[in-house]
Amino acid sequence: MGGLTTHVLDTASGRPAAGVRIELFRLPDADTPLASVRTNADGRCDGPLLEGADFQPGEYQLVFQAGEYFDARDGAGQALRFLDQVVIRFGVSNAAEHYHVPLLLAPYGYSTYRGS
Repeated sequence: MGGLTTHVLDTASGRPAAGVRIELFRLPDADTPLASVRTNADGRCDGPLLEGADFQPGEYQLVFQAGEYFDARDGAGQALRFLDQVVIRFGVSNAAEHYHVPLLLAPYGYSTYRGS
């Protein structure tokens, strides 16, 4: 059965990124999140963001609140963050498959890919 998971790694510190707030949207409705979670101590969500009958083919958007994470990590009141929200839009063509969309995060850049 298909589903959607994610995790966040802080590549600058070499650790999982704990406490990152993530919202999931099904497009074109980017006003109402399907899920809103925070990563645990391992940088992972405690369960799938979406699975079963709720996981349908279509276009989705993940919004990672990177600025909040760096403020909590480094202390609020820092200069304006280079990265505030990291938005990843992706398509699901086969909802029977598992989709894993990790985020590798640093203060000045990020990377993502379709994981396993």
